Amino acid sequence: MIRSKDFIKRKIATQYVIVALGQATKKFNGMVSVNETGSFIWDALESDISMDELVEKITENYEIDAETARAHATDFVNTLKGVGAIVE
Repeated sequence: MIRSKDFIKRKIATQYVIVALGQATKKFNGMVSVNETGSFIWDALESDISMDELVEKITENYEIDAETARAHATDFVNTLKGVGAIVE
């Protein structure tokens, strides 16, 4: 999976948001507000990565077990897929 080039992450004050660009705004005209971990995941999705690789990156950078990391990452990735921000 990899993030869509039709979406970008921006920092507004102390908050990160992911927004659609150009034609993607016709399908998703809003923003996804993300915390620091969400921002980390978004950055990790810059190149094609598997869920296993993503979970490994999360557990290396945060004090969290793999099972919890996978559950949270899956939820977040599914949210991003739902708005078209991630492609397989």
